[in-house]
Amino acid sequence: MILTTKKIAGSLLAATFVLAVSTVPTFAADKPTADFSVDALSKYVWRGFELSRDSMVLQPSVTVDYNGFSANLWGHLDTDTYSGNTNNWTETDMTLSYSRSLGMVDVSAGYIYYGLDNADDSQEVYLSASLNTILTPTLSVYRDYDSFPGWYITLGISHSVPIKDNITLDLGAQISYLSADEASSYGEVENGTQSTTQAYNAFHDGLLTASVTFPINQYISITPKLNYSFPLTDDARDLIKVTSLGYDSATQSGGHDNFLYGGVNVDLSF
Repeated sequence: MILTTKKIAGSLLAATFVLAVSTVPTFAADKPTADFSVDALSKYVWRGFELSRDSMVLQPSVTVDYNGFSANLWGHLDTDTYSGNTNNWTETDMTLSYSRSLGMVDVSAGYIYYGLDNADDSQEVYLSASLNTILTPTLSVYRDYDSFPGWYITLGISHSVPIKDNITLDLGAQISYLSADEASSYGEVENGTQSTTQAYNAFHDGLLTASVTFPINQYISITPKLNYSFPLTDDARDLIKVTSLGYDSATQSGGHDNFLYGGVNVDLSF
């Protein structure tokens, strides 16, 4: 991936944050933690949109956390790009966040920098709150204020079922609302194409997830996972379909609006 000035600045900011966290004096009961993981998946789907097709994708991630503050670098490697992109490494994202527990409510806030190879880089801030009760209802609000200005709001639930020893079955469900500030971010679909004047606003995508976590030892775990993404409304179905990689805008045919995909995650934490 060719580094732009914004990508270089983002990388330097992430490195500075990690260095600052790593050099804070540590104590036995309160010390930094690190997590390295990689997902190998059959498809890359983000907020209902298909971003890969007919190829395996690899998504490595590294997170450093200290006293509620965390820094994460995440990447996306498409083993066989579909859209004519000559680079297999198509995305590098950085997230800086802070999390805190307030009684029965866990809150977190953060900043996300999206370094994209085949689109303009963008930036988001977000706020999330989870209720520590049955199904852990979680409300998250994301605000893109850069290249694709708009709001993305999710409401989700999750539940973990012990199977045997430390093996767990983790289930989740989520719905979302997507509201673009302008059509240049996301446009309403009219006659098989996105409008250049009418911004998209609709209940957007639903997501069902299931995974089983197998701890190998105290540091390593392996997690097979299965996901199903689908549109919530007709407007969402139209937008997701016309932006999917198999859609032919000339004939207004092909493409998909729902996706069943899965794979495995390998995680190392200490």
